[in-house]
Amino acid sequence: PRACPARAGAPRGAMDESYDAIVLGTGLTECILSGLLSCDGKKVLHMDRNGYYGGDSASVTLTQLYEKFKDGATPPPQLGHNRDWNIDLIPKFIMGGGNMVDVLIHTDVSKYLEFKAVDGSFVIRDRKVCKVPCTPMEALKSPLMGLFEKRRVMGFLKFVNDFEEADARTHKGMDLTRMTMGDLYKYYNLDAHSIDFVGHALALKRDEGYMAEPALPTVKAIKLYHDSIQRFDTGSPYLYPLYGLGELPQAFARLSAVYGGTYMLNKPDAQIAYGEDGKVVGVSSEGETAKAPVVVCDHHYADGKVKKVGRVVRCICIMSHPIPNTNEGHSVQIILPFKQTGRKSDIYVFCASYAHQVAAKGKYIAFVSTRVETDRPEAEVAPGLALLGAVDEKFYAVSDVHEPVADGSADGVYISKGYDETSHFESTMDDVFDLYRRVTGKELVLKTGDDAGSSSQ
Repeated sequence: PRACPARAGAPRGAMDESYDAIVLGTGLTECILSGLLSCDGKKVLHMDRNGYYGGDSASVTLTQLYEKFKDGATPPPQLGHNRDWNIDLIPKFIMGGGNMVDVLIHTDVSKYLEFKAVDGSFVIRDRKVCKVPCTPMEALKSPLMGLFEKRRVMGFLKFVNDFEEADARTHKGMDLTRMTMGDLYKYYNLDAHSIDFVGHALALKRDEGYMAEPALPTVKAIKLYHDSIQRFDTGSPYLYPLYGLGELPQAFARLSAVYGGTYMLNKPDAQIAYGEDGKVVGVSSEGETAKAPVVVCDHHYADGKVKKVGRVVRCICIMSHPIPNTNEGHSVQIILPFKQTGRKSDIYVFCASYAHQVAAKGKYIAFVSTRVETDRPEAEVAPGLALLGAVDEKFYAVSDVHEPVADGSADGVYISKGYDETSHFESTMDDVFDLYRRVTGKELVLKTGDDAGSSSQ
């Protein structure tokens, strides 16, 4: 991945100092935590065994992509200049009204980045690509439903979009903390196909477990989708940074440096150090130990403290055209609900292009990802690949997803979760908020707009 020099060099002797927290790894989750803790006035040391930012979520150039997946083969000249490519290894869109945007505003990191709206969000129904309707008017025009079903979905979406948790008048006499989501669907008499796209393309659920749970979180998730479209008035709920997601870890690293954070890259022997009682005492490297009562890290630094919870297969595709049937969109998401493909897991299609400064002029990058369910992972993304049309180059990657086995309270080591197959950041931000609460003992309270700054309680 792209080498990027640290923006805040570590002074000589910094390893001999004591810190409030040490962060290991410069993946996005770790960089956000480092920035938030620094904003809170914590003395933070941030280290990485690699010489670049991003970790598993780094962006790479075209040459680096071929080095990683094609044994160093030379990219064909028709793909253009190497400098024109910024390819995310784990691509995800940002929900316009979601926690990622709130954190960007809260920390003022948004001033370091430029964003462009994603052109559209789509869902598969009977092998056809259909735009995801999220307003009553869009439901009325959608080919996803027949006339009578459209009216039922319109009524459901109006209820959701009007719903305010603090205003009982919008509840229609229903207690969504007790009523299950399945019962709410029954109340509006939605059919199985409508439930499929509402649950997976609007609420972004990954399985059907939510149907038996209280309806309130799912209603909030659907409302978030709608509010994300309204927030920036772009016609899409998603944003994506110019030059790719590799800019995000660096921006949060810059934030930490502004607030006094110290960075050390190229520390290949960095290891967590423990006391005789089994609790963390710091991080050791090159014969020295930086002391801290708290370490935040990704799974690469925490052998024996994580478990594998699954695998994800991703296929990176370089194309010379937009994905067919997506209104010539330069950037789109397509969700294939698992019932549409006969699988147990949804398939996600992500596409960005030269319009977001991630590819050479006239080129598009598509990613197809899903959870691995068989011993033939490459075949599992085939339904998503079938939507793309002609593909110039393909690169497959299969990676394990890890989660910590403990919450970190016993030994002071707080481990982030691996990146899942979804094409959005909602689950990643859930992990950020959970880590922040466990590390600080406080909930993260976000401010926005003119009040942006760090505040927790």
